Amino acid sequence: MSSERKVAVITGASQGMGAALVEAYRDRDYGVVATARSIRPTNDDQILVVPGDITDRKTAERAISEGLARFGRIDTLINNAGVFVAKPFTQYTEADYAAVLGVNLTGFFHITQLAIAEMEKRHSGHVVQITTSLIEHANSHVPSVLASLTKGGLSAATKSLAIEYAKLGIRVNAVAPGVIKTPMHPVETHAQLGKLHPLEFSPRNHVEAAALAGQQAQNAEVGV
Repeated sequence: MSSERKVAVITGASQGMGAALVEAYRDRDYGVVATARSIRPTNDDQILVVPGDITDRKTAERAISEGLARFGRIDTLINNAGVFVAKPFTQYTEADYAAVLGVNLTGFFHITQLAIAEMEKRHSGHVVQITTSLIEHANSHVPSVLASLTKGGLSAATKSLAIEYAKLGIRVNAVAPGVIKTPMHPVETHAQLGKLHPLEFSPRNHVEAAALAGQQAQNAEVGV
């Protein structure tokens, strides 16, 4: 199927920022491929729901192939899926390490590789990573080495991919939010975490930044 409507693939789309990103892109009249481990069906025929574990390459393959079959194109990828575990460094377990690296890095690698391969064919596209402000602004009240390790890796990868693919019309950017009020953080922590944020403790401001970054880049001339 071929369509003039632009299409965004959004990972971690079942709740929090991911769900808000789906809504934001639909408000901009995009078709959306929404993937997450547990994501509910929708009656919106412009949203394709792809349940699955983003650490499994088969999930990424399904998201891209089924998105192409439904919409005929992939314009934007938002790597929103993420795991955050705040612990003192010496208290992290091997399971913590595997879980965070699996979602934050392995999941990014699989779906980004497949999405960019499709964007290359059209010489157009945009990839956005959702990282964290903790990469550059560590906070003693939020011990987060695994977040800094993985999201810092995404930040570096973003710069590398941006240079590699600029001449092919593909832009790559990152949005680094502060602490956001989402189901990732237990309700009992919201009041304290809200004190760390200079803006409203909700996904809205950051979702707009990510959505606008993707939309504006699609309309920009690409250069080095």
